[in-house]
Amino acid sequence: MLEHLAVHNLGVLEEASIDPSGGFTVITGETGAGKTLLLGGLRLVLGGKAEATSVGPHGDIAQVQGLFALDNEAVGATRTVPRNGRSRAHIEGAIVSADALADRLGGFVEVVGQHDQLAITRPSHLLALIDDAMGEEKLAVFRGAYRAAWRALQDALARQQRLGGDQIALVRELDLARYQAGEIAGAGLSPGLDEGLESSVSRLRNIEEIREHLLETVRIAETMSEMAGELVSRLRKAAELDPGCVPLAGEAEGLAGAVSELGRESRSSVETMDADPAGLEELEQRLTALGDLKRKYGRTLDEVIAHGQQAARRVEELESLIGDAERTESVIEAAHDALAVKAKALSGARLASADAVSGRVLEHLADLGLASARVEIEVETVDPGPSGADRVTMRFAADSRLEPGDVATVASGGELSRLVLALRLATRSVAASTLVFDEVDTGIGGKTALAMGEKLAQLASVGQVLCVTHLPQVAAYADTHYVVERGPDGTGVVRLVAGEDRVTEITRMLAGLPDSAAGRSAAAELLAGAAK
Repeated sequence: MLEHLAVHNLGVLEEASIDPSGGFTVITGETGAGKTLLLGGLRLVLGGKAEATSVGPHGDIAQVQGLFALDNEAVGATRTVPRNGRSRAHIEGAIVSADALADRLGGFVEVVGQHDQLAITRPSHLLALIDDAMGEEKLAVFRGAYRAAWRALQDALARQQRLGGDQIALVRELDLARYQAGEIAGAGLSPGLDEGLESSVSRLRNIEEIREHLLETVRIAETMSEMAGELVSRLRKAAELDPGCVPLAGEAEGLAGAVSELGRESRSSVETMDADPAGLEELEQRLTALGDLKRKYGRTLDEVIAHGQQAARRVEELESLIGDAERTESVIEAAHDALAVKAKALSGARLASADAVSGRVLEHLADLGLASARVEIEVETVDPGPSGADRVTMRFAADSRLEPGDVATVASGGELSRLVLALRLATRSVAASTLVFDEVDTGIGGKTALAMGEKLAQLASVGQVLCVTHLPQVAAYADTHYVVERGPDGTGVVRLVAGEDRVTEITRMLAGLPDSAAGRSAAAELLAGAAK
């Protein structure tokens, strides 16, 4: 709902603001006073096209500010248009694009005029209106059943997607996982195995050189052992003469024993060390095989082992999934069938609703001066989607002798406004919380004008309605009434009228003589009749 609209230097309006009621608000005034500028300002703050020509004479920029109540949230929007340069848009103080304004606010406020992008030309909007006209209980049954079937199908398709695709793809992946798991498991891997193999290969490759070093070690150990024996003998004799040398003798004995042990172990290693060409070749082949596994499955042996474990788990998953895939394909087929049944039922309900709405629209149009109009609301079957398998379009002709055509191209501004009004009354829809009518009274008067005012007031019982009008019969039905006037300097002024001021304005609209006694009497009678 629009709660406040303020404009600065917009055409002839230097400073002006309105605070529309939640019901029916009208804006009246002499031709050229600036009434449509207010709607132009609203279009700007809704993201409409900005023109430098809209900047007035009271500065180098025009600015429009709007405050909207949207879903229990107050949202402020501003549009600034410079005389030179690009316009700027803000929502809650943050700079945004004009498209962002339209996206944020467009679904809540609809401006109905000859040059506006009308929502009734969009199939999705017409579909929502036809659904609303069904009634909450009936709509809940048919659309609820369809949506449940749609969700069931989407769940089954998502399950198939999680399975990794169709059954053929799963079998192909299973074969690969089995091969990888088997290849790694068959290698008999364990942590550190590659390091042990590399050590063994190095030993066998250099066995002769190792033997030479060990034999030389044995010779040196024997020489050192003889010297160590002499060392022990000397220190024992010294200890007999000096007890303080006893520890030294002990250390010498330990050294002699270590050298002797080192010699024995080196000799034993030499005796057990034999060349093994066949064993060396086998170990080298094993290392090559490990290298191949690393190139395919991981940089380290631990990574290869981890990949093998993961492949084994995937084998188990895929074996289970393939069974699930077979069952899921059956579920998807059944879900498609169920969706088709629910779609057909929903389409039937929408066809009935569209026929009923068409009839009520024609009744309202007859009251609004278009008694010979033709309206055709068509429900076409399309591919299923979240909202059903239907596309709704509307065709219109102002005369029954004419072939109905696209609403946006065949209807005049006044006809469009009346068609939107009739459609909204026929469906009792609140698709947009605020409806703004421009040129709604074009080409009508008298009894039709009274019907127009009454119907606008009826529509305002389910949503906010704003209307720029020249008709006193329409203005009389408003809950809130603003007048736009030109001051002595040509500047437009907007003011709220009520009580006697409102009677004066209605009198001016009736007779052009705001002080006419007869006119005031007629105006008071018109207001009283509208209030009943």
